[in-house]
Amino acid sequence: MADRIYLDHAATTPMTAEAMAAVEQGMRAWANPSSPHGEGRAARAALEEARARIAAAYGWAHELVLTSGASESLHLALVRSMAGRRLITAVEHDSVLRHSEGAAVLPVGPDGILDPDALARALEGDGRSLVCVQWANSETGVRQPIAAIAGPVHAAGGILLVDAAQMPARADDAVLRHADLVAVSAHKRGGPPGIGALLVRDLTQLHPGGGQEQGYRGGTENLPGVLAMAAALEESRDWLAEAARLRAMLDDAIRASGGQIVAEGAPRLPTIASYRMPGQAARAQLIRFDMAGIAVSAGSACSSGTLKTSPVLKAMGWDDKAADEVVRVSFGRSTTQAQVRRFIGQWRAIAGVEAVA
Repeated sequence: MADRIYLDHAATTPMTAEAMAAVEQGMRAWANPSSPHGEGRAARAALEEARARIAAAYGWAHELVLTSGASESLHLALVRSMAGRRLITAVEHDSVLRHSEGAAVLPVGPDGILDPDALARALEGDGRSLVCVQWANSETGVRQPIAAIAGPVHAAGGILLVDAAQMPARADDAVLRHADLVAVSAHKRGGPPGIGALLVRDLTQLHPGGGQEQGYRGGTENLPGVLAMAAALEESRDWLAEAARLRAMLDDAIRASGGQIVAEGAPRLPTIASYRMPGQAARAQLIRFDMAGIAVSAGSACSSGTLKTSPVLKAMGWDDKAADEVVRVSFGRSTTQAQVRRFIGQWRAIAGVEAVA
């Protein structure tokens, strides 16, 4: 349907034209970057140039290990870290929870932000700690105070891992200044799926393993994906300001229509928001929106297919009934006011409320 509206950009966003062209370039000039012949050396040169472009796009002046995406980057950091203990927040992405068996889970407040007292107590234990926090929650958009978290982590000799899959390039200087490990993804930023990176301040913080990426990863490098990621990250247009205006318009409409904004008072990434429609289950909402040609989701993309009660909302103190009435709306470069207005109209139709003058 040509008139469908896509408001699930936090799950994945369409590739830019530049990224698609870069994929084609990489496929036409394909050779294994690890091969010693001329074609392989040319591929290696292109790979290293793209690596430098990705680092520059994020403003990262340290090491960059190419991976298959943020999930692999997080796995690499969590499993290979030199730290003996793992501390994660209760609102981390499922890809963190799956690889954090035995980790201490730190509570958050009703606003979704890490409890600083709980962090301080957890850091008092024996052994060096790796602390993992999500830069912006993929369900609620709530942003963690990276600088404030980094202070006590580093004072205790710990390592700070930031899941920045939702972070646009150069979006937060605090990450560049304070994070030790940063997981980033291409397909959330207009690049292809299957490529990402782990930004590493000091490689000695990780146990090596694998024949590629300076010994920190196995497998043939994905040259077309790396070229496309670099191209996508170099987009110069600042669309976050427009996203903030669209989100403010949507927030006002939801509030006026009897809905509830999740973590309304917390600092939130303007491209992501979650809303509760009292009395309407998320499953029913998703069906109605989809039938009306509007794509939204419930929970994060990795778990929304099951439509289980969101552990993120439960960690923030929501009961099952209220949490099961929440859907997520997320914006991208192509989102327009007209699309948001159409979503608002459909929200009101499903909620059974009249348009607000």
